[in-house]
Amino acid sequence: MIKALFVDFYGTLVHEDGEVVQQVGRIIFDTGKAESISEIDGYWWGEFQNMFTSSSGENFMLQRDIEIRSIERTVEHFSSSADPRELADMLFANWTAPKIFEDTKTFFEKSPLPIYVVSNIDTADVQQAIAFHGLKPAGVFTSEDARSYKPQPGLFELALRSTGLSPDEVIHIGDSVSSDVRGAGNVGIRAIWLNRFGKAIPEGVEYITQLPEVFEKLN
Repeated sequence: MIKALFVDFYGTLVHEDGEVVQQVGRIIFDTGKAESISEIDGYWWGEFQNMFTSSSGENFMLQRDIEIRSIERTVEHFSSSADPRELADMLFANWTAPKIFEDTKTFFEKSPLPIYVVSNIDTADVQQAIAFHGLKPAGVFTSEDARSYKPQPGLFELALRSTGLSPDEVIHIGDSVSSDVRGAGNVGIRAIWLNRFGKAIPEGVEYITQLPEVFEKLN
């Protein structure tokens, strides 16, 4: 019997920071030496991912710190005159006041089950974003709390432990096949992919296109 819903935050309940990322890439391109913005984006993403995937336990880094370091390295690599801290602040402003998807408040208002946010983000940032939109989750669990990022099991295990729920009593919803679907599945949680934008559906992945559709899958 399903007793609760776990749900990702950025990209699922609210928009990702794609527009701001593009702005940051453009600024580095305009103030540095790169052949294209895509070259900058690729290098920046690689630096971020290298730190992100190795961040857990004693080696855990807050997402703000990972972002700042990855921008600093990107600015240096492309000999940009931009201020890395100013660029990072553009992203952080979006993290704390992101645009919300139209179906999110309906999802919270109509859910017959408690909703817990399970997010790869620093605690203060997601709490501020939740307050900004007046959302009322039953609880919030972050990578900072677990000192582990999805798809590693630590964050899901923390959420289960803290709620007293077993994996078969929860559905996890998220927009990332790797972090959300596979991460939750690895600890035995049924995962549903939120495919808002009509992407190709991987074999065997259960999906919805709007958040309230999950209510039809509870029985």
